[in-house]
Amino acid sequence: MKRSPLFILLLTVLLDLIGFGIVLPLLPTYAKDLGANPFMIGLIAAIFSIMQFIFSPLWGKLSDKIGRRPVMLVSIFITAVSYLVFAQAATIPLLIFARGLSGIGSANIAAAQAYITDVTDSKSRSGAMGMIGAAFGIGFIIGPLVGGVLKHNYGIQTVGYVSAALITLDFILAIFLLPESNKNAQKIALSFLKKQSDNNEPRRSVFLFLGQKTREYGEGLALVFSSRPLALLMIANYIYTFAIVNTQIASILLWKEYFMATDEQIGYLFAYVGVWSVVVQGGLIRTLIKKLGEHKLFLWGHIFTFVGVFFVPFAPKSELFTIGLFILFFFAVGTSLVAPINLSMISLYSYKQQQGQILGLSQSVNSFARIMGPFFGSILYGMDFHTPYIVAGILTIAGALIALSLFKYRIEALDTPTEVANFERS
Repeated sequence: MKRSPLFILLLTVLLDLIGFGIVLPLLPTYAKDLGANPFMIGLIAAIFSIMQFIFSPLWGKLSDKIGRRPVMLVSIFITAVSYLVFAQAATIPLLIFARGLSGIGSANIAAAQAYITDVTDSKSRSGAMGMIGAAFGIGFIIGPLVGGVLKHNYGIQTVGYVSAALITLDFILAIFLLPESNKNAQKIALSFLKKQSDNNEPRRSVFLFLGQKTREYGEGLALVFSSRPLALLMIANYIYTFAIVNTQIASILLWKEYFMATDEQIGYLFAYVGVWSVVVQGGLIRTLIKKLGEHKLFLWGHIFTFVGVFFVPFAPKSELFTIGLFILFFFAVGTSLVAPINLSMISLYSYKQQQGQILGLSQSVNSFARIMGPFFGSILYGMDFHTPYIVAGILTIAGALIALSLFKYRIEALDTPTEVANFERS
């Protein structure tokens, strides 16, 4: 494994996620302060993922063509601008715009995952993917705590400016320290530019552009569903992410309204989950993979998550920081196992020449679940606060059944199938 470029990548991802973690737990209450109703709160939460859904495969495919580094630089810059807009978002439309812009920039996770596949071998890839998960964990340790203190003492504008400053530092580090990992990028980019310069057709309309992107999504899905284990992993990715996000906004409201937790205490709960995520994904996952393998851990991750979501609303009101923390332990461990192993298995089963594209599509599937989850979670929470967690429990059991069905497929990277071989040339 080439440790130096991987370290720099993880550092830039970490800074990005700390900025994200500073803002995320404050969004529902801040939106409510601006006068947002439950539907608008769901929209503000979903717009970030809507943009990720649209742009993740585009960033991933573009990184296959022109390289990971330029994609990372442009997307990081967009994220920094989004937090500057957030700092001035005194109206709901401006807040929605800021979160949408942030979603466009943060969709670079597909390029970051493709970067990891460039600089790791198959044996070390799950551990490297786990390090991205650990970066998420650290982001949710530091971010919510910092965000709560900043908002309480200095106001929401300072929250936006501090997040923008962190992402700007991320951008500067990437400029000077992040090398290109896709060695074929320059050759592919030159070929692509030559093809474009030789094309004398007039500029295409917006409708033709959208039509092309729709076709590309269709071809990407056809590529994924040409492999049964890839298709199963994509389905598992969707239902698991939906299950988790379905409880996200509901949990913040549940902690505040049912358990009577303060914003500061909610920050502690996020940090608690983050600590366990770092423990698992920062090192323990590598040892577990060597002993048990990806398939077994994928199954156990779903089982742990079931315990960590289903029983949340059944804890006594006065036991949030006793029984509630015990339940959250299962949630933290389960999500720390499932997310990186799912990504790693998708990359390991992927066709060799289309890693970025498939990982980008995986991120879009993830983002689509994050679009639908907040809306359903809000509606279900309004019906009965137990319902989002019961639904999440059922979905994690379904994911466990999929995990069981994957045991019969040996992990092995495949060559590009002939029926989709012309996709890169289209």
